[in-house]
Amino acid sequence: MRRGIAAAVAVTAFTISASACSSGSSSSDSSGPVTITWWDTSDATNEAGTFKDLVKEFEKANPDIKVKYVNVPFGDAQTKFQTAAGSKGAPDVLRADVGWIPGFAESGFLTPLEGTPAAKDKDQFEPNLIKQATYQDKLYGIPQVTDTLGLMYNKELFTKAGIDKAPGTWAELKSAMGKIKDKTGVDGFAFNPQGYYAMPFLFGEGTDMVDVGDKKITLNSPAAVKGIDTLQDLLKAPGARKLDTTSNAYANIMDAFSSGKVAAIIQGPWENANVFKGSAFKNKENLGIAPVPAGSAGQGAPLGGHNLVAYAGSDAAHQEASQKFIAFMTSADSQEKVANANGTLPTREDAYTVEVVRNPGIAGYQDLLSGGVPRLPLPEYSSLYTPLETQLIKIVSGQVGTKSGLDQAAAEAGRLLPDYSAS
Repeated sequence: MRRGIAAAVAVTAFTISASACSSGSSSSDSSGPVTITWWDTSDATNEAGTFKDLVKEFEKANPDIKVKYVNVPFGDAQTKFQTAAGSKGAPDVLRADVGWIPGFAESGFLTPLEGTPAAKDKDQFEPNLIKQATYQDKLYGIPQVTDTLGLMYNKELFTKAGIDKAPGTWAELKSAMGKIKDKTGVDGFAFNPQGYYAMPFLFGEGTDMVDVGDKKITLNSPAAVKGIDTLQDLLKAPGARKLDTTSNAYANIMDAFSSGKVAAIIQGPWENANVFKGSAFKNKENLGIAPVPAGSAGQGAPLGGHNLVAYAGSDAAHQEASQKFIAFMTSADSQEKVANANGTLPTREDAYTVEVVRNPGIAGYQDLLSGGVPRLPLPEYSSLYTPLETQLIKIVSGQVGTKSGLDQAAAEAGRLLPDYSAS
């Protein structure tokens, strides 16, 4: 699944009473089954088939419920659901990015799931994942798949360069890059200049884009400047791949890594399956997965994934059917099947079976989940990636200085968060 993080930013939600909405795509009558609509935002080519198979299993086990399956491109789904929720046509169930929960809940589009059949196994899920499916102390989503960023690296290239372990700090990565380039001729590191991939550099200095507790924008704080300066220093060092700021940057970097033309990248488990198709990783054991390197204040990577949520505008019969469907799709058995077929990470411990962790990509990222940083419970949070990314590209390409660029990003963030003070 290629994550269109930059494209899938939040649009400021308009508030609407969800009780006044109705789902135009759902139907039922006293003589037939209830039909619910599910918008699946998974990759239509590599992942959707697994979910379609699970829908058939659910319908077989629940003959009184039919599921209308619709695959909606991830990059379009947030705005499309928001628009549909304000009129007729919203789906009963949506596969929502974790960052969408606060905004949709704030607008009244989602049904709280605490105490419903959908949340019957709540205690089986990773606590941090439940935390970011919760807004203002109400549970609005059930985690279906999860992810975090890690350092993917080519073990063979590292060994050829005389490096016997993954770098634990940005300074160690900088040193490793130069050795790899010198010993193998291959670029040591490539960076995708999207805002989401810059977050470990902020977390590594103990900061985030905002401080929710103090209602303060921290995008241009001294810690944030230090983090992005660290990134700048890394990209200017010997062994760094030439920066790609084209629209195909993501694909180009993944192709280079998978074919052995670059030794390390920052990436998430959604690319496991594609990496293993590459010539450099025919032997899956050649893929190294380690925590993103640490900054001066420690190490951290964003915790992501997708939750299944229920539309608040559906009637009681559809709510009940939706809750059963969500429980089925997030069960240990369903998550095990998804992990084995798609190579993605389950959200509950009992789904990490012997067969699932036999996949080195899954096993590697499972070890990183406990250190993931949950998304802040702020409706506008996902929108902040846009000003960060816009200025990040200018900074790393030398158009503006780090402080100047982050000051501009903070000013743009201030327009999204007028109640927040600047650093």
